[in-house]
Amino acid sequence: MDVPLAHLDRPFDYLVPAELDDVAVPGTRVKVRFAGQLVDGWLLSRADDSGHTGRLAYLEKVVSPEPVLAPEIARLARAVADRYAGSLADVLRLAVPPRHARVEKEPRDDEPASVAPAEGATAAEEEVADPGDPRGWRDYPTGPALLRALTDGRAPRAVWSALPGEDWAARYADAVAATVAGGRGAVVVVPDARDLDRLDAALTAVLGPGRHVSLSAALGPARRYRAFLAARRGRVPVVIGTRAAMFAPVDRLGLVAVWDDGDDLHSEPRAPYPHARDVLLTRAQLAEAGALVGGFARTAEAQLLLETGWAREVVADRATVRARVPAIAPTGDDPQLARDPGAATARLPSLAWTAARDAVRADLPVLVQVPRRGYLPSIACADCRTPARCAHCAGPLALPSAGGTPACRWCARVAAAYACPQCGGRRLRAAVTGARRTAEELGRAFPGVPVRTSGREEVLTEVPGGAALVVATPGAEPVAEGGYGAVLLLDSWALLTRADLRAGEEALRRWLAAAALARPAPAGRVVVVADGALAPVQALLRWDAAWFAGRELAERRELGFPPAVRMASVTGPAEAVADLLAAARLPVDAEVLGPVPADEGRERMLVRVPRARAAALAEALHSAAGARAARKAADPVRLQVDPLSLF
Repeated sequence: MDVPLAHLDRPFDYLVPAELDDVAVPGTRVKVRFAGQLVDGWLLSRADDSGHTGRLAYLEKVVSPEPVLAPEIARLARAVADRYAGSLADVLRLAVPPRHARVEKEPRDDEPASVAPAEGATAAEEEVADPGDPRGWRDYPTGPALLRALTDGRAPRAVWSALPGEDWAARYADAVAATVAGGRGAVVVVPDARDLDRLDAALTAVLGPGRHVSLSAALGPARRYRAFLAARRGRVPVVIGTRAAMFAPVDRLGLVAVWDDGDDLHSEPRAPYPHARDVLLTRAQLAEAGALVGGFARTAEAQLLLETGWAREVVADRATVRARVPAIAPTGDDPQLARDPGAATARLPSLAWTAARDAVRADLPVLVQVPRRGYLPSIACADCRTPARCAHCAGPLALPSAGGTPACRWCARVAAAYACPQCGGRRLRAAVTGARRTAEELGRAFPGVPVRTSGREEVLTEVPGGAALVVATPGAEPVAEGGYGAVLLLDSWALLTRADLRAGEEALRRWLAAAALARPAPAGRVVVVADGALAPVQALLRWDAAWFAGRELAERRELGFPPAVRMASVTGPAEAVADLLAAARLPVDAEVLGPVPADEGRERMLVRVPRARAAALAEALHSAAGARAARKAADPVRLQVDPLSLF
């Protein structure tokens, strides 16, 4: 049944009436009577008899004869629900898009898509589509072996560290083509729509048109359901998409792949909050398929896969890395401070300004990464430096433009007559500078040079190769034709000082993604406005994400944080959290930490167990949630296993 209640998270037996015998097949949507109400459900399996001793009710209706829930996905959904202490109904809502009746009735062609070169393809196109050619994978000593294993029908598992300037979409397309050539299918998940467009173009170039579909929540109901049905009916062997594609049905699955698994967009915001990487790795385990986890950076979770022997490393040798990496320099090391004492406090130290000037003079574009969007997203009293806050909700005040009026970022109230509560001052200064203010300042510093911005309001995909200043927030950096002459990484403190377990890992991920767009040295330069002694900065300078991931995992193992342990957060009103934990039969070696404040007046408790006890922890929390649901406890409690944010 499609009832997301923890105490009802189990299959129920129903009789199938004779008139529905032909259409009531496993995987179809049905309607049944439950507790006097007509509810939606899934037909999971058919059997000749039931172990139930009481009277059984009949199915009321088969909503559609289309078996949209594949057996493999049903097994996966159960495994994901168990791993995240959730219910099967919640996972199935994520796995199968809502029905679109008109799309189901469209003419269908059940002939599976061919993987042979398209008729009329040129010799050059056929050469590009040849899965036996490792192309860019030759830059990695174990790369060609990975493709051979996929073509031979084996199940290699790899963690790939991409070189700077790498066309990652083309490399993923090569891996997918090798899998398809071996007679199997593939699922690839990327963080956002821009990455999806790049991968879509790369796959079309390698496989030809019509051999894959894209799944994304942004497609709209009809297009998304049409693409889903094409995969479910076996019309295409490959499905790509954002996290909506992690449950996509693919016949004879041979490869699951995720790009940039550290991006928080891979984390599902709806219960039971699964992460695309973990769902895909579970699929690989259940289907005995290959797995590829790639990115310019490396997460502690990916490092754990290597250290446990579950996956193999695919990296370039140091000579190749040195030939491809741009010249990277910090502004906060001792030699630089000796030359420019103001670099310790300047937002754009002389080293960064010089790198931008030289690139512009060489008629090359300059990328400027700014962590915050907007104009002045945080302001303070100019006299005593007290942060400016809203008088109504205590939210931070922001300035939308040079001549704008301060307004609250939380409640949007305007503070036209703001006066500092500490000193009474009315003058305001910038506490945090956003991307639009940065673009304004750079425009004055480099008159006559075009300034473009890429961020939330408008995300640029590409920019031409001529002289220009491109100001972008992390994740919105456009690709420059031929690469950037300089990349400036500003306001590093905004990333490094966040109260978050993953602050250093996330800062390095964002820096590497931007630095990878620069030209190789000596034409390309990267300047990070940070102290060169910091571990994330050291990893950037050496382009050694593997070293930082190993260090990060070792520290988390010592301190007892994920992924070295399994940790669950229990969030809700204090009484409800205490009630659930009191009812939970936690493993004997479980540690209960907290409480810590959460949003909206709630509190959060953390439960930590060794990884070997992960299943027991999830089962205990799920059972306790079921007990609360059975007695209709009023206050909801949110359960999250290995949440991205612990505090």
